[in-house]
Amino acid sequence: MKYLELINKCLVELNYKKVGSFSELIKNEHKKLQNILNVINSEVCTSARWDFLLRKKEMTIPANTPEIENNIEGRIETVIIDGVVYCYCADFEQFLTNSQPEGTYGLFNDKILLPMFPKEKKVQIVYYTKNCAKNSQGEEKLLLENADDESLIPEPFVEPLLVYGSCMRLKGNPQSIHFNYWLSMYKDALANLHSRVSAVVDNAPTVKMFRK
Repeated sequence: MKYLELINKCLVELNYKKVGSFSELIKNEHKKLQNILNVINSEVCTSARWDFLLRKKEMTIPANTPEIENNIEGRIETVIIDGVVYCYCADFEQFLTNSQPEGTYGLFNDKILLPMFPKEKKVQIVYYTKNCAKNSQGEEKLLLENADDESLIPEPFVEPLLVYGSCMRLKGNPQSIHFNYWLSMYKDALANLHSRVSAVVDNAPTVKMFRK
């Protein structure tokens, strides 16, 4: 769903007048709503390890080089070298003294720390993108900014999450007659996203009950 469509859905839900174009969004309430839509979109995208945010990138490790530039735009999930998965080691000092555990990688400022290899190597990095939106050409970006931008949250979850979440945040009074409805719809949409977004059945959340 396009950004302008989401804004108009919110305006209708809030009993405000819809706009015909992005240039009509000039009121303070319009600006607040635009900001809140981006906040909710970012919060949802960063709240879990969503499959729809997984990306893969291949990089080159030069020979006899213990570090490479970390130009991954997001959170690293998996590092693979020569078909072997390397585990993250938080103690970067071990890499600086070349005493890190075997089969590990580390992070230090804008560098990915790795073992030194005598020959050039390719490293595959699977990561969760930090981007939460895309433009009309499908290019990913951090924020919803233009009328035809879209959230990376998949349909049909994006509308209830962003519309009800934004209305609830903008009119954040629990005493409001609409607040509980918005909260309920938002929570239901988030629960449905958790349960249905994975392409693998085994990854779906389950509830286990135990007898005492």
